[in-house]
Amino acid sequence: MGLLRMLQLPLQHCRAALYLLYCFVTVVPFALLALPLWLTPPLMRFRVLRWWPRLATHAARWILGVRWQVKGMENLPKHGAILMPKHQSTWETYFLCGFLDPYPVFVYKKELHWVPFFGWGIKSLAWVAIDRSKKAAAFEQVKAAGKTIVEGGRSVIMFPEGTRTKIGAQTAYKAGGTRLAAAIDAPIVPIAHNAGALWPRAAWLKKPGLITVSIGAPIAPAGQNPEVLLAQVQSWIEAEMRVISPEYYA
Repeated sequence: MGLLRMLQLPLQHCRAALYLLYCFVTVVPFALLALPLWLTPPLMRFRVLRWWPRLATHAARWILGVRWQVKGMENLPKHGAILMPKHQSTWETYFLCGFLDPYPVFVYKKELHWVPFFGWGIKSLAWVAIDRSKKAAAFEQVKAAGKTIVEGGRSVIMFPEGTRTKIGAQTAYKAGGTRLAAAIDAPIVPIAHNAGALWPRAAWLKKPGLITVSIGAPIAPAGQNPEVLLAQVQSWIEAEMRVISPEYYA
């Protein structure tokens, strides 16, 4: 047992290095594939390129031991909604892109376009890239794009915390997603998960274990104030976090 404990940390480092190598080796061909896919419709591009986050999620399972389970998948509307998930790590971006339907569209900061290879891929997907320094203009851009996206039967993903936060931390929620839902009369779906327990922000080492993703029932905007809607989203997510990870919310 003592020897196993001594080897555990070096083994974790080896797994982390192997996973990073895997991601780099596989993202390059997908990024190169994104270039000719510019000639195809966005939906076709997404169906091809989403295989990379799917593979990255499965590789995390087999290399790092990061497994997952989903509660409430039946709560996802069939014809588009505003999805508002917790944002704790890189893992959920892979999972949401790779496994949720119909065709989720991310709202993200345009600076990601400068990330080599990865940025090429996300730019080709025709998602909504915004300049976060220009808040008013950014929201008008999101509102116009969001209406077209939801009317086309797709879902928009907006992280209510705005940035990745440590699991258990109490952070302010932002009303961009609920403002959008109220403006275009789209249902809101809150999503809780505890990926940050195994895969914290900017962490080199990831812990093996089980991530729980919990999808809440849709919330109809029905003319409600965006701040009231935001309170409902935050209340459900934070309550659900205490169900799936009570040890972080003493």
